[in-house]
Amino acid sequence: MTDMAENSVCVIIAAKNASDTIGLAVASALREPEVSEVVVIDDGSSDGTAAAAGMADDGSGRLIIHQFEKNQGPAAARNHAIKISSAPLISILDADDFFFPGRFKPLLAKDDWDFVADNIAFVNADTVPNAFTMLDHFDPKPRFLSLIGFVEGNISKRGVRRGEIGFLKPLMRRSFLDKHGLRYNEALRLGEDYDLYLRALSKGASYKIIHSCGYGAVVRSNSLSGSHRTEDLRRLYEADRTVLSTGGLSVEDRNAIRRHERHVRGRYELRRFLDVKAQSGLAAAASYALSKPMAIPAIAGGIMADKTERFRKGGGAPIAHSGSNGLRYLLQAVPE
Repeated sequence: MTDMAENSVCVIIAAKNASDTIGLAVASALREPEVSEVVVIDDGSSDGTAAAAGMADDGSGRLIIHQFEKNQGPAAARNHAIKISSAPLISILDADDFFFPGRFKPLLAKDDWDFVADNIAFVNADTVPNAFTMLDHFDPKPRFLSLIGFVEGNISKRGVRRGEIGFLKPLMRRSFLDKHGLRYNEALRLGEDYDLYLRALSKGASYKIIHSCGYGAVVRSNSLSGSHRTEDLRRLYEADRTVLSTGGLSVEDRNAIRRHERHVRGRYELRRFLDVKAQSGLAAAASYALSKPMAIPAIAGGIMADKTERFRKGGGAPIAHSGSNGLRYLLQAVPE
């Protein structure tokens, strides 16, 4: 195998039943000159996703498509893509999103990072064709993210189901992942990105953020990105506990991770209570709550928040900042 340029990028796209959108994702990745590999893992689709990805091939030999017979989840799909690829830099692209032209040039302007993320523009599906002409140009204003800042950015605030930082799509150095034996936790189907980045930060990763925007996240009314099982929440807070069981963390880092663990565990307890209520009735749910008194504040608070959510502007949506041309951005920035 020939050596690749130091800054060549492998774009990984894990996809399930994404035949309507994956062509745009693949084409946007192949358009970038820094991209030497685009690896699509069709994760048990039933709608011709792999064939739709193949239709976007530009004939350059950079597109690799593998199919799983059965769905294994995004973590397993991404791990397989990492295994069969070789470019020194790894970029994750969701199958219903896209890169804006020139995304990687500002990310690669300096090499003082192990992970580097840029701003995200939230684009309505009907405005995707014109999104690039609407894109604001921001001063990069680079900053480095601490473990505490990352974890706090993944704790949802009232009226916002997910923290801002959790939406970022960093470019990752394969050498750092390999050095520390880091891969996605295949037991997770929720928060697998958070868990990988947290474990990397606990190993001393340098995580850089720039405010210029190169990633387009398409907003669709039928998106499944916010759906998850109760079991997924349990596995996520257990992943926090696994990190806490390792050494080398400061007291402040450990406290931040504990806050996230309690936050996710509270969401789990609420979901578990509601599951018991749906399956066995209110009396059984009340009995469940009384058997776990430490969970009662989370259950009560969650019920109250759900009942009042409709009165809160933008409840459940990610925090987004409006730009000068009508697009919404994850990170607040001032146009150049």
